[in-house]
Amino acid sequence: MKPFDLPETVSLPQLAFELSEHLGFSNTEDAKWAWLELSGAVLSHYLVDKNKRFNALIHWFYQDLGFCQREDYFSAEAADLAITLKSRQGNSTTLATLLLLLSKQLDLEFDLLFLPGTTVLRSQIDDEIRFIDALTGKDIDRSTLHALVRGELGNHAQLKSKYFKPANDKRLISRLLHELKAGCIVSQQYEKAIECCNLLMQWHSDDIHLSRERAYVAEQLGCIKVAVDDLQYFVDNNPHDPVTELVRMQLEKLNQHAEIYH
Repeated sequence: MKPFDLPETVSLPQLAFELSEHLGFSNTEDAKWAWLELSGAVLSHYLVDKNKRFNALIHWFYQDLGFCQREDYFSAEAADLAITLKSRQGNSTTLATLLLLLSKQLDLEFDLLFLPGTTVLRSQIDDEIRFIDALTGKDIDRSTLHALVRGELGNHAQLKSKYFKPANDKRLISRLLHELKAGCIVSQQYEKAIECCNLLMQWHSDDIHLSRERAYVAEQLGCIKVAVDDLQYFVDNNPHDPVTELVRMQLEKLNQHAEIYH
């Protein structure tokens, strides 16, 4: 793949479309024209009353246009914004992103909230706050949000205040890249997965867990030296992590593998 430098200033949805093309999933210009058509059409729902405007947007997006959860939910296609836009099927993050961008066209206040394993929308009209399931457009309450967290992390998990911090554009792109990476690993598209790791490390060079993830992907590609270097970096910079001893064992095994082939 050609080099791709992530900009410090994010423009949405343009950057997401460019990443999709860079990874070989879609064409930027096709996605751009599809977005212009959609973002223009939503303006017909600009009603004077904000609550009616909100309801019109939700009904139009989910009922009239039929945006919904993709069957292969954990696939790279579900995590790709351009594919979601054109197929009208995606995961919670891609669907929430499109709805967020459309809400801006209607001067509605939406935020993306990143919960473990899922993304939800928060809307505020006057003093009323609503949480929206991005997969269905239905309202959900705080107890349901807590259930989603417990379903991902276990019954002991708390509904932490950090989950209610609105995601900025940079965090959103990072989330999309993480989900694209996971989808590529599931489908064994390891070249694309390792590129997602490389892109994430441009913004998160201090995240040592990315080094461990890249090591796994590099090993699948047979790039043993890259895997060894990344695992060694993880061990050197994370000596007290409970998983470090397992990483050391993996590192020793890879070093032995490398010696055999030398």
